[in-house]
Amino acid sequence: MVMVELKTAGEIDAMREAGRVVAAALAAARDAAAVGVSLREIDAAAAAALADAGAQPAFLGYHPNWAPTPFPGVICASVNDAVVHGIPEGPRLADGDLVSIDCGAFVDGWCGDAAISFVVGDADPEDLRLIADTDEALARGIAAARAGNRLGDIADAIGSFARSRGRGVLADHGGHGIGRAMHEDPDVPNEGPAGRGMRLRPGLVLALEPMLIRGGGDDYRHDADGWTLRTLDGSRAAHSEHTIAVTVDGPLVLTAV
Repeated sequence: MVMVELKTAGEIDAMREAGRVVAAALAAARDAAAVGVSLREIDAAAAAALADAGAQPAFLGYHPNWAPTPFPGVICASVNDAVVHGIPEGPRLADGDLVSIDCGAFVDGWCGDAAISFVVGDADPEDLRLIADTDEALARGIAAARAGNRLGDIADAIGSFARSRGRGVLADHGGHGIGRAMHEDPDVPNEGPAGRGMRLRPGLVLALEPMLIRGGGDDYRHDADGWTLRTLDGSRAAHSEHTIAVTVDGPLVLTAV
């Protein structure tokens, strides 16, 4: 049974504070990232930003029933063909690596969740185009998150743009409701027909997160760690996410800087 909680204006303001902290942690992670830097060092930079703000990391220790172990990092750090849920460990970053950082945090009991993708060192122009397309898919999904529209309108805005650019859309994964918990109802697909699904109402808060694949495929495999999802064909991937609120005045991005 789907249980959707609409937030009051005051609760959305509180979630905006959590969103600001997440944005600051992502900025700290991106500033720390460079050729030769380890993912652990990037995780430590994000952790310090959260600690400075008095926030609680949402990912550290998170243990959904499908995962073999609790998540061991403050951020998800996914490199090259890793799409999402990458554990922040392993080799140091190399020139041209495409890095996706996902971060969530609680402030006063409310959660924010966002993700960015970027390249360290000399970038392959195709990777930059992939990131730009992922950011644009997110922007189109946000623009569709208006009161009176339906969840399918968001899904169609994201998925139709991704397909028009020849991108794969990670199968079986999408956005979600968010609030007192990191994952709440409803699920928000990244692809699907417009005009269908739950009608959007003011007070609905969602985390929208397109995960696009450069080679055009949708399939993935799990790493041995049970967390990291990699493209099945080895193509690079990008991830972009914001927490947004549906309001009478249009969509409000809560995790903007």
